[in-house]
Amino acid sequence: MREIVSPARAIHGIVTIPGDKSISHRYGMLASIAEGRSTLTNYSTGADCQSTLACMAALGAKIERQNGTVVIQGGSLKEPAEQLDAGNSGSTIRMLSGILAAQPFTSRIGGDESLSRRPMARIIAPLTEMGGFIEAHNTKFPPLTIHGRSLHGIDYALPMASAQVRISNCSARPVRFPSGRSCSPR
Repeated sequence: MREIVSPARAIHGIVTIPGDKSISHRYGMLASIAEGRSTLTNYSTGADCQSTLACMAALGAKIERQNGTVVIQGGSLKEPAEQLDAGNSGSTIRMLSGILAAQPFTSRIGGDESLSRRPMARIIAPLTEMGGFIEAHNTKFPPLTIHGRSLHGIDYALPMASAQVRISNCSARPVRFPSGRSCSPR
């Protein structure tokens, strides 16, 4: 069978692009530490991003899903009742560690078997240099026990390109640092 397809004069309809995983993680975390209500549209429905929301809810953020949006009532985080579960999300554990390192409580975060084999040294080193105290299995693997405390700024040259390391270190700073401080990659 042979078909001839001619160009269409017009196409009508609506295209919905799936939510971006990288942006969704960051928005979920930032909305959870921001004072007040945030409405996120097109939040990723992927398992990793859902792990981020579950961790933020365990830290006290009020999270509701309404008609395809995520509504987050953020503010001060609280010590979780149990270990935070990042599932299989390296993004969740790496970025959230920076926020947890600056909190006035101790928390523990881990994930599934696969995540437990991924090294976290690239976030532990700079957070420790900032004054953080993080315990890890064999010094570098999850689960991580993060003893929150006041952190100080550092100049840090990334040994490899990593947005997660930048976010981990930058996200710790605005949470408890005096205003006027900034975080920028070298």
